[in-house]
Amino acid sequence: MVRSAALFVLATLLLAPGLDHDRRALGHDPDSPAELGHVPQREADFYHPLADKLVACDLCPRRCVIAPGQRGSCRTRENRDGRLYSIVYGHPCAMNKEPIEKAPLFHFLPGRERITLATVGCNQTCKYCQNWELSQARIEDVPNQNLSPADVVALAEREKVPIICFTYTEPIVFYEYMMDIARLARARGIRTAVVTGGYINPGPLKQLCSAVDAIKIDLKGFTPEFYRNVCGSTLEPVLEACKTVAQSHTHLELVNLVVPALNDDTATIRKMCRWIRENVGDTVPVHFTRFHPAYRMQNSPPTPVATLDRAVAIARSQGLKFAYVGNVPGSPAENTYCPACGRLLIRRSGYSISANNIKDGKCAYCGAHIAGVWQ
Repeated sequence: MVRSAALFVLATLLLAPGLDHDRRALGHDPDSPAELGHVPQREADFYHPLADKLVACDLCPRRCVIAPGQRGSCRTRENRDGRLYSIVYGHPCAMNKEPIEKAPLFHFLPGRERITLATVGCNQTCKYCQNWELSQARIEDVPNQNLSPADVVALAEREKVPIICFTYTEPIVFYEYMMDIARLARARGIRTAVVTGGYINPGPLKQLCSAVDAIKIDLKGFTPEFYRNVCGSTLEPVLEACKTVAQSHTHLELVNLVVPALNDDTATIRKMCRWIRENVGDTVPVHFTRFHPAYRMQNSPPTPVATLDRAVAIARSQGLKFAYVGNVPGSPAENTYCPACGRLLIRRSGYSISANNIKDGKCAYCGAHIAGVWQ
């Protein structure tokens, strides 16, 4: 589980010497009340007022109408006297240092480490969520820290980690915190990446694309029924999000968690791959990852490796140039091959890289351009 390990690393980083020095370097006074365990409240960016002090949240497709004193379905946004606030701003419940490959992001700074960060909350209710103790929790239910955006960036600088990655739960629900970190990180030369379900409205997403460097979207299935019955949400906004990110030129990768008997049939996978090629492009990396029983699907079997291999073969037959298998360490389909000459470019085993033959964004053997962010 993410929870215990990530919290331990977060506490270690916070207690390590040098944080006060980092705060001063960023222009903050560590002796002021705002820097001693208190992060100011943050009003939400996307909402509008209604009659009787009701507010309508405009961040995600749920468009919750929230009464005074109540929260939206994500449990992270609260109506306080007719104004909507992010109650998780500055309060991460999980933080760690991990390889970028674990995201998974295979075409974005391979071999680099990332600082990972999450608050509680999610705007979907996936029955197989591995991090449900965080994603389906309220802020009162989970230990969390007070950490300003400047503190997060300072930690990344001190640890000499070139990427901050928003993950574990659903970063969309801590949108304002994510955006403020991303803007400050960019000013300090640190890249940012988002691991998301893509359940977000177009306006906020376009603004997010302008601030971050990479987005990995979980395209969980390709039928409305799967999203309704398994995720408690809808498919169409996620498809629109995939297109929006692709059009923004922010680096994009897609993941499809293949669940036996629910989204693993050949016709649906073929239809999804064709849609990706026609609407997102043939060079977007697509990861078919192995399902393991979790949360409310403890009795479902893990995905057979043969099913994942079949999905990769379908993706390639539909013209996708970079299709991968995930959660199967040692699989040849973890590797990156040149779509022009077929030579092995990046050899992976789990989250480790043992060979990288991409030079200046090109195949070291034939010189073909390889889509991605490599340096």
